[in-house]
Amino acid sequence: MADYEVFKLPYFLLQSGVTLPEATLAYKTYGTLNATRSNAILYPTSYAAQHPDIDWLIGPDRILDSTRYFIIIPSMFGNGLSSSPSNLADQFTSHNFPVFTHVDNVSAQRRLLMEVFGIERLALAYGWSMGAQQALHWGALYPECVERIAAVCSAAKTSQHNIVFLEGLRAALTTDPAWNGTCFVTKPERGLRAFGRIYAGWALSQAFYREQKHLDLGYTSLEDFLIRDWEASFLRRDAANLLSMIETWKRSDISDNEKYAGDLPKALGSIRAKTLIMPGSHDLYFTPEDSLAEARLIPNAQYRPIPSVWGHRAGNPSKNPEDQQFLKSAIAELLSA
Repeated sequence: MADYEVFKLPYFLLQSGVTLPEATLAYKTYGTLNATRSNAILYPTSYAAQHPDIDWLIGPDRILDSTRYFIIIPSMFGNGLSSSPSNLADQFTSHNFPVFTHVDNVSAQRRLLMEVFGIERLALAYGWSMGAQQALHWGALYPECVERIAAVCSAAKTSQHNIVFLEGLRAALTTDPAWNGTCFVTKPERGLRAFGRIYAGWALSQAFYREQKHLDLGYTSLEDFLIRDWEASFLRRDAANLLSMIETWKRSDISDNEKYAGDLPKALGSIRAKTLIMPGSHDLYFTPEDSLAEARLIPNAQYRPIPSVWGHRAGNPSKNPEDQQFLKSAIAELLSA
């Protein structure tokens, strides 16, 4: 049995103009919503992740304390639990799936909060990577609905350099013989393995590998790490879903909507929430320099890099107690403000 709930959205209009006869938003909750509905934290999923991949930081005395807060993890469109290429209705084939954007994700999430829980204002929108992209979209699209934002290892707009990384990932999948030019006819195992190896070179820093941190995690060699960690992580995912989420990531831009018409400084300047911008000091694709430039345009933002050689993974440190403690302290300070 599924360990999550599903919110159904009939005739859901996507930003692209396509209408889904019925969109589905999978979500899981942790903790208890208080009587005033003032203790809600939204924690959207990151790339390729589902709630069991990211809920390690939820619990008593963890980064997100479920004894004090009501935490909702909504699954991003495309991740295999919410509406995705792998589960869409018959009229949307694997080569004709609609493009999802974070405008779609956030508008569906807002309906979930209001229609299911009666939540009108979030105590915190917390996210890592693509999850933080969604948190920043919340701040720009619904500034009156978010009291605080924690954007960890992310950006308000996907940079050109980041898109180069994403195009490399896409190429790894679509050059597999299983891709016939429009869809996957079988599972692209070779492409998924290549995908994982490319990701390993971007998600962790040069310093991480120079210091051989992977050996501290119990792997016997670099090759063992690449096979059992990175290849294994993506072999369990649906390739069409991975392509779908790449398209969402490429298009992420809090100003790419009717409200801001592409004016990124205006969108950043419209965020009212007390905002914590937390890049990884060694992140290779959501760089500290890009994060600092965006933080300077958010009126009530604090820039606090995570001092870590774990690169992008510093923001999701399930195996790194030092970075966990850094995040925990920063979020506790934000929530007490």
